[in-house]
Amino acid sequence: MAFLRSVVHMLWMLLTVIPWAIIMLAASIRIRGVPLYRMAVTWLKGAMYGLRAICGVQWRVIGMENLPQGATSPAILLVKHQSTLETFLMPVLMPHPLAYVFKKELLYVPFFGWAMGRLDMIHIDRSQRAQAFAKVVEQGKRLLAQGIWIIMFPEGTRIPRGQKGVYKHGGTRLAVEVGAPVIPVAVSSAKCWPRKAFVKRPGVIDVSIGKPIASAGREPDELLREVEDWIESEMHRLDPEAYSSAP
Repeated sequence: MAFLRSVVHMLWMLLTVIPWAIIMLAASIRIRGVPLYRMAVTWLKGAMYGLRAICGVQWRVIGMENLPQGATSPAILLVKHQSTLETFLMPVLMPHPLAYVFKKELLYVPFFGWAMGRLDMIHIDRSQRAQAFAKVVEQGKRLLAQGIWIIMFPEGTRIPRGQKGVYKHGGTRLAVEVGAPVIPVAVSSAKCWPRKAFVKRPGVIDVSIGKPIASAGREPDELLREVEDWIESEMHRLDPEAYSSAP
């Protein structure tokens, strides 16, 4: 049954993303910035509420009160990455527009990537590390000044349930460079939508938003260790079954 539901959900996303991407590409001729982003979030909401209705995947969120207040209050979200689910869910949950930092190869994905390319995001060439980070800082400052939050996955890739990846300091380097607080986020998405899995299992995933961590006067590596410690500790609390055999 879970397999059949997953097939239906995949068909739902495929059948809706193509016309929606075409609409966004056409709209981007005259509309850019936050209005176009809101259009993209409309499709993400459809994908997520389709996931809830078709596959029985629910989510509950704690810590929304920890998010900075104010129209232009800056924030850099550093999020645990286990699944595609949090990539879709974060823009649905957050009160501010988000700008993802992602590899430019995603722009070549038919329809989905083409539409992403019209949004005000930060796509980088990983083969040019120094230039890539300079681009992140330059665009990050501009976006944060507009009240757009930056979102990054410090482990860099999706990590299997119950495991920890290598945390990279790109997000904390950016935070120190621009003086923005870091918001750590733990997500137990692999309980229902595991890494690289097609089948989504019904259940409840948890999203826990930590308190802002100031970056002023900090070293990126030191700040990263604090972020890593909070996220991984929170993951053990949210999903103890996954970590029951860990040392």
